[in-house]
Amino acid sequence: MANFSDLITYFENIARNHIEISHSETEKHFFRMELDEVLAGVNRTDVNYPMLILEGYGFNFTDNRSDNILKNREGAFILMGYVNDISDYNAIHQQWDYLEEIGDDILAKIKADKRNPETRVVRNFDFNHVEAQLIMNEIGNNVGIRFRYIITSPTPGDVDQEKWLKQETSGGS
Repeated sequence: MANFSDLITYFENIARNHIEISHSETEKHFFRMELDEVLAGVNRTDVNYPMLILEGYGFNFTDNRSDNILKNREGAFILMGYVNDISDYNAIHQQWDYLEEIGDDILAKIKADKRNPETRVVRNFDFNHVEAQLIMNEIGNNVGIRFRYIITSPTPGDVDQEKWLKQETSGGS
C-alpha cells in the first residue's frame, strides 16, 4: 500500500510534468502547505504561478462487518494563481477558469494512472468523492481551487506475528 511520501512524490511529478505548471528546483511551483497557511497568505518569496499545493491527509477505517478493512485517506490539493487587483472580478474569474482547466487535466492524469499497475499510489483514488471549491486570499492576491479527494484502499487485517513480541498464554489457575 502506498504511503504519504509516495503521494508527495506523485503530485510533485504532476507539477513537474504538466506544461502549465512546470515545477523545477530553480522555478518552484509545487509546495506542501495546509489550507490555513494558504488562506492566511502564502508567506514565501520563492513561489511561481500557477502553484500546485499538496495538503496533508487524515484517514479513517471502514470495516463493513467483514474480513476486509478499508483505509479511507481524505486529502486535498490546491491550484493557486495570482491576480494584480483582488477587486477585479473579471481577472479572478479568468484565473479560476484557467485553474479549473488545469485541475481537469490533473484528474484526467490520475484516472489514466489508476489503470497503470506501476502507479499504486492513486490506484484506489475515488472519483465519486472529489469535490472542488473556489478559494481566495486577499492578503497575497491569490485565487485558487481546492480539490478534496478520498483514496480508499484495503489495509492488512491479519496480525503480522513478526512485529509482536511473543506473549505467554496463561491457562488460568
